[in-house]
Amino acid sequence: MTDALTRVRTLVPADAPAPPREPDGTKAPAAAGRKAAAAPPDAVAAHRTRVHRRRRLGPGRGVPFGRLLGPALVIAVWWVASAVGYLDPRILSGPGAVVSTAVELIDDGRLQGNVLVSLQRAGLGLLLGVGAGVLLAVTAGLSRTGEYLVDGPLQIKRAIPSLAMLPLLILWLGIGEQMKITVIALGVAVIVYVNTYASLTSIDSRHVELAEVLELGRWPFLRKVVLPGSLPGFFVGLRLGVTSSWLGLIVVEQVNATSGIGYMMFQAQQYAQSDVIIVGLVAYGTFGFASDALVRAVERRALSWRRTLAG
Repeated sequence: MTDALTRVRTLVPADAPAPPREPDGTKAPAAAGRKAAAAPPDAVAAHRTRVHRRRRLGPGRGVPFGRLLGPALVIAVWWVASAVGYLDPRILSGPGAVVSTAVELIDDGRLQGNVLVSLQRAGLGLLLGVGAGVLLAVTAGLSRTGEYLVDGPLQIKRAIPSLAMLPLLILWLGIGEQMKITVIALGVAVIVYVNTYASLTSIDSRHVELAEVLELGRWPFLRKVVLPGSLPGFFVGLRLGVTSSWLGLIVVEQVNATSGIGYMMFQAQQYAQSDVIIVGLVAYGTFGFASDALVRAVERRALSWRRTLAG
């Protein structure tokens, strides 16, 4: 016993403060000791201030119509450069000349007619391409046999630009509308396939095992596991596919076309009408920006269950 007391005295310093006691001499509860050792109110307030002022690592809150800031800045720089004489109007017309030319084309009815034809071509190509891409992705993503038969040829096609196949498609389909829509659809289908297939094959295998344990049928499995897991990749592919449809449209409308925005621009090139060419480019850019914004809106609604940096 004496040896044990000696060891305790060596562990506890002689000048250590005595534990708090009640007025009757008994030891105070442990909570009282913890309160006495708690940080002073000033230190707590300072810590809270530092936490409140800490730097946010995320992108911050979104601003309504904030994506229009970049295009507006480009137009402002273009306008200023044209106003101070940095731009030669024979090479690049100013915004004022482009607006007046667009008004003339609208009054003549040329712009509306060409825009409608271009929208029809891009819409049909996009629709066919998205449908084919999704169907092929589901076939390859949910079946080993489908993967072996589908993925290889499509990966080879991905390495071959759709525009490189243009001479062959002209030989097969001619130079009519069928060829133009096919070129657009091929470019869209490959992009949608790659992104949707990657999303399907990235679904956690534990979700599939859980569906097997619960003995889900084929359709409930597709609806509750496959569809939510593949939607993020599908929307990425859809956004890229929309852009691809406009890129393909620019090229095919310059191949023996008699209407469309690309045809209008090609004709303006023959007469060095840069203002008409700019009108066509602005039309392409406007429709591309608007279609991408539409896909984003649908994506936010369809994937509202996700919490991401995009908000």
